[in-house]
Amino acid sequence: MAGMNDLSLSIRSAAPADLDEVLAFWKTAAEGTSISDDGDGVARLVERDPEALILAERDGTLVGTVIAGFDGWRCHLYRLAVHPDQRRRGVGSALLAAAEERFTSLGGRRADAMVLDRNAAAHHTWRAAGYAPEPQWSRWVKHLTD
Repeated sequence: MAGMNDLSLSIRSAAPADLDEVLAFWKTAAEGTSISDDGDGVARLVERDPEALILAERDGTLVGTVIAGFDGWRCHLYRLAVHPDQRRRGVGSALLAAAEERFTSLGGRRADAMVLDRNAAAHHTWRAAGYAPEPQWSRWVKHLTD
């Protein structure tokens, strides 16, 4: 899959061999960190659902990621991250299109996204892609490990 008529951009699912690169990439490109941002956590994701972690590469270099998780009922988006030098060049749009295509093929009907309230630049990206916050919902979290 190529994105936005950009033949140098390719979209593919991550493989186990990509995981160290992805974790390093998130330190540069993602806003904030997560309790799951470790080799074991990401390896479990890819083992359980090999198509959930979607990568964007330009000329063989990782430039973006998104996690498109589907639990059989709901479609969840996490870790949409684009390298700062590649932003506003169609990478995020191509990743979201690939995630939405995955969800549709699995029978998904609605996608939700985890977006930090403080990440104003991300709000623009998500709104441009047709997503909107739902103020009647709050995310409730309980950490199961330290």
